[in-house]
Amino acid sequence: MFSNIGFPGLILILIVALIVFGPKKLPEIGRALGTTLKEFKNASQDIMNDHNKKKQ
Repeated sequence: MFSNIGFPGLILILIVALIVFGPKKLPEIGRALGTTLKEFKNASQDIMNDHNKKKQ
């Protein structure tokens, strides 16, 4: 889906995000996104571990 987005596309997305959210809000959004991804990764690993334990 995002395989054809190159460097210019990423720069354009960053500029639009700066305009929409402002420079003060972007670090908060990035931090929240990172925390969300970390929690999702941990939850998916827990599910996989539970599934593997049930298989054995």
